[in-house]
Amino acid sequence: MRVKTAVPRHKRRRRLMKAVSGFRGTPNNRLRRAKDSAQRSMNYMFDGRKIKKRNYRAMWIVRINAAVRPLGMDYSEFMGALVKASIEIDRKVLADLAVSEPAAFTRVVEMARAALK
Repeated sequence: MRVKTAVPRHKRRRRLMKAVSGFRGTPNNRLRRAKDSAQRSMNYMFDGRKIKKRNYRAMWIVRINAAVRPLGMDYSEFMGALVKASIEIDRKVLADLAVSEPAAFTRVVEMARAALK
């Protein structure tokens, strides 16, 4: 029995060409180059999602450090003090507190500082 693959093949090609439609040069209209470019772009997308998380964490750390310095501590001291005080607030929330609620952040810093003594 003969298997006819015309429709699935055309669907696959259409999906691939739609994925690379905005690319410059050959990859947007040649099948083999389109496959390679689509695969490469998916790899970049995967890496980009990981890098985005890394960048956000770095930004939170910078914000926390900038908010803690005027209060007489640095980032590493502050995070160690939080652990000793058993305050479990993640960096994202701490950075948001530092930016939007400085008074609440100052209270958290004072509680952490009290745990050091």
